[in-house]
Amino acid sequence: MVRKALAGALASAGLLFSPVSPLSLLSPVPAAASDADGRTAAELAEQAEDHLLGAESVRLTMTDRIAEAEGTVTEPSAMDLALDRDGNCVGTIETGGEGGGRVEIVKRGEEVWLKPDAAFWKAHVPGDEGDAVAGLLEDRYLHGTTDDPALEGMAGVCDLGRFQREIDTGASSGDASLTKGEETTRQDTAVVPLTGEEDGGTGEEDGERTTLYVTADAPHRLIEADRRGEGTDVTLTFEDYGAPVPAGTPSPAETVDIGRLEEELLDA
Repeated sequence: MVRKALAGALASAGLLFSPVSPLSLLSPVPAAASDADGRTAAELAEQAEDHLLGAESVRLTMTDRIAEAEGTVTEPSAMDLALDRDGNCVGTIETGGEGGGRVEIVKRGEEVWLKPDAAFWKAHVPGDEGDAVAGLLEDRYLHGTTDDPALEGMAGVCDLGRFQREIDTGASSGDASLTKGEETTRQDTAVVPLTGEEDGGTGEEDGERTTLYVTADAPHRLIEADRRGEGTDVTLTFEDYGAPVPAGTPSPAETVDIGRLEEELLDA
């Protein structure tokens, strides 16, 4: 039961790394306008892509306002993860809107610690069993490895290398050209917005617009990406390029083995 609930929720979180991400528009496309240092929109996008593909670590946040508003607990509505190429990560994933639940994540190598809150268990485990799991955990982390079927999905969610490979495919659900806008600010940083539109093959009103916010000063890095359209309202942010992922892990007193938890539930 515990493994099934975790596997389902974390599998949905893995959708964040699919090729239809807003980052698919990072692939260089023709654009004529130049910025102050003489770079075209396509050149700025290419530099931003190169920096993201070359990063050893990054902090990635995501907000999906549609999933949040609809309150679908099988869809991730927000995340905040510091992750690196070695598969280490620290952060949180939220599902659905109010009452969907939140999971704290720590991963070092193949070891995984997860701390779902009570709302998560109530949303993902039916009836009184959700309350029972939350009560037995008593604010402890579930601990296991990526060899466990319930936790193996974390190997993808926390793998910056996989994320970078999917960006590098250049896959996109439609064709777009980038248009450079006026310099503005994001995260207290001067940025150049690069906007692309896709018609989805059925006309402009059915299309989606993605805006990449690339730092105005060199090195040109992506720090935010927005994607909006019919049924889509997602924002991604990128910070702390190259910063080490925090190495601390929960103490044994703060954890319970996932297999042991299931034994405790059977004995309860």
